[in-house]
Amino acid sequence: MSIWWSLHLRREAASVPLARRILLGTMESAGVDPDISYDLCVALSEACANAVEHGGAVAPGTTPEAYRVTAYLDGETCRIEVADAGPGFPSGGPNRPVLPARAEAEHGRGLCLIQELADHMHIGNKPGRGGAVVRFDKTLKGKQSTPLPVV
Repeated sequence: MSIWWSLHLRREAASVPLARRILLGTMESAGVDPDISYDLCVALSEACANAVEHGGAVAPGTTPEAYRVTAYLDGETCRIEVADAGPGFPSGGPNRPVLPARAEAEHGRGLCLIQELADHMHIGNKPGRGGAVVRFDKTLKGKQSTPLPVV
């Protein structure tokens, strides 16, 4: 089964659970194992929260810029991409190492969580006008821990 969708969301906290609910509904419709669905939903929440917090400056009295969430479920793989219009990653080379946050840190765990929950993760900056891109994927299994059938 192949499913593809893309959302353009406002950089507001309320957009994070919306993206998560849409992904969860997609996973349930595709018969994905709930544990894998949960992992992907947590990873998506972290990526969206980063886009909301770091995805660009918002001047008082203006509308926040949007960020984009795209999900592809194709056969046994789910790939998710979250792209914003912010300043991007410092020295934003592709696949820069993600360093673990200090135990007492209140921020900085999101990318580490995504890296732990996904099979592969790529971070970098969008070419051109800027912005960060976080892309991750995971192999999907059906509810009985068997690979999903390709339809």
